[in-house]
Amino acid sequence: MRAAVLFLALFPALLLAQESTPDSLLKRAIDEQQRGDYTSAITDYRAVLKARPNDVEAQVNLGAALAHEGKYDDAIQIYRAALPQLKNKNMVILNLALAYYKKGDFEHAREQFVVLHDAQPTNLRSIILLADSDLHLNRNDSALNLLEPIESKYSQNMDFEYVMGSALIRTGRRRDGVARIEKVAQAGPSPDAYLLAGATLLDLNEYDQARKDLEEGLRLNPALPGLYTLTGIARDKTGAIREAEAAFRAALKSDPNDFQANLYLGAILYKRRDLAEARGYLDRALQLKPTDSMARYESAMWKSTSGDYAAAAQQLEQLAKDDPDWLEPHVELAALYYRLHRPEDGARERQIVDKITAKQQAQGPGK
Repeated sequence: MRAAVLFLALFPALLLAQESTPDSLLKRAIDEQQRGDYTSAITDYRAVLKARPNDVEAQVNLGAALAHEGKYDDAIQIYRAALPQLKNKNMVILNLALAYYKKGDFEHAREQFVVLHDAQPTNLRSIILLADSDLHLNRNDSALNLLEPIESKYSQNMDFEYVMGSALIRTGRRRDGVARIEKVAQAGPSPDAYLLAGATLLDLNEYDQARKDLEEGLRLNPALPGLYTLTGIARDKTGAIREAEAAFRAALKSDPNDFQANLYLGAILYKRRDLAEARGYLDRALQLKPTDSMARYESAMWKSTSGDYAAAAQQLEQLAKDDPDWLEPHVELAALYYRLHRPEDGARERQIVDKITAKQQAQGPGK
């Protein structure tokens, strides 16, 4: 999730001045936790609980310290042990939900956020986190149904708008969604919002605006996973081939198995007729996704240009069979068949090319 404040509340310290060792340890642990010394605090809270196993204050604060240190399973166990002893459970339920959320267990996180939402229907933090958990679970309609009726009230809250925009994108209302995500990106500024907006605009074939968003995201945080690759695609689509090549090479430095970066870089090198280097990237793309149509097509084109006409024709024939209305394989097959001294097959492919072209022209652009 982008920027919702995910906090772990400390149980309020209501200690009377006592001289017993558990009380002294508890006070010291709270001081350590507030100073950020979580390791010492965890040790002291455990010592308190060894002496007083049902000390709910020590339990809840220990859970918060464990969660802060990424020990989510331990924190969850502690929170669940504390809950039956509490009259007002909402704070600990929130911490429990956040521990599940940060662990990546969105199903159990959602269960707890539902409990909180039922108890406090107007609590904005619970609404946002419940909706975001729904999105992680692909319950996209559920997230949108939760958020849309109250957007007018919270439209200036950027965490709300980010989740709302994401829900709109996921439910097919991409233009409505991207408008909200761009608002979040500009308000932040938020690199991950720029990434989501740019990726969505690429899907909408709005390449110029996609590139603007992705370039801004790259300027803000080039380490975001996938950002170099998407920026490279946007640069490629807007004709900035050299800049696209640089972005794909940067992407492959951090992830040599990035399918799209391998495919696009291989295609750029192929078009430049740098066949020796292109082959490695195209072969890698095909290894990563053997059934991908574009990887198979680019591989066939490399074989054709390299003189392996028979192998190229075989790959293109399978592509044409898989997608009979895809024009490019038929165009290439028509030329290849003549090189292979198969004029009748070449003539047949030319007829198919003419039919597909006429069909596309009749449908008009965007059909």
